[in-house]
Amino acid sequence: MVRVAAVGDIHMGPESQGLLRPAFATLDACADLLLLAGDLTRHGTPEEAEVVAREVRGLPVPVVAVLGNHDHHDEQPEKVTAILQEAGVTVLEGEYTVVECAGTRVGVAGVKGFGGGFAGRSAGEFGEPLMKEFVRYTRRSADALHAALLGLAEEDCAVRVALTHFSPVPDTLAGEPPEIHPFLGSYLLAEAIDTAGADLAVHGHAHLGTEHGMTAGGVRVRNVAQPVIGQAFHVYRLHPA
Repeated sequence: MVRVAAVGDIHMGPESQGLLRPAFATLDACADLLLLAGDLTRHGTPEEAEVVAREVRGLPVPVVAVLGNHDHHDEQPEKVTAILQEAGVTVLEGEYTVVECAGTRVGVAGVKGFGGGFAGRSAGEFGEPLMKEFVRYTRRSADALHAALLGLAEEDCAVRVALTHFSPVPDTLAGEPPEIHPFLGSYLLAEAIDTAGADLAVHGHAHLGTEHGMTAGGVRVRNVAQPVIGQAFHVYRLHPA
């Protein structure tokens, strides 16, 4: 059994330094891995990223993250990524990593993702160049996630996890106003997960959403935005095949 701790949307700033560290310091007693599902900062500034870095530096378990839309707001995602990596966090964007957890090889494929909507209510690559690029950006994210998951299939991983910020399914958006669902995720991410395969999909972003969902292909989806799970992290137990 592999114990995966996960949380997103912690939105840290200078005044929240130390808020999560006491809980994170207990991870070795209850989890084998920590996943951070984006929106780690409030505005994506290097100063806020340093706060997150101090919160997770030297933790007793591996830490894997993706960035969220807030982490891009200051238009310095490369600096945010570098600061987190210096603190020992593996930050993914269309890539994968493999970690040894409790004697089991666990693969994590990660991408921020983007919006566009879901089956029957989604944007298409039609019309103005800006609309086409909106959808193509999401498609590129989904394609990168698909490729990363396929890469894990060749790594002899007993467990594969898809880590995104935006949601791959509408299930976990229940509670959010339907009008903004197209800005909270895309069915293209779910298609990537189903066609490449995963044991669990984890995302954040939807603060008013619901924790539990599932792709059409039967992959469990969990919304771990902190306002949804209501705690420092939630632990999911996965049983290798």
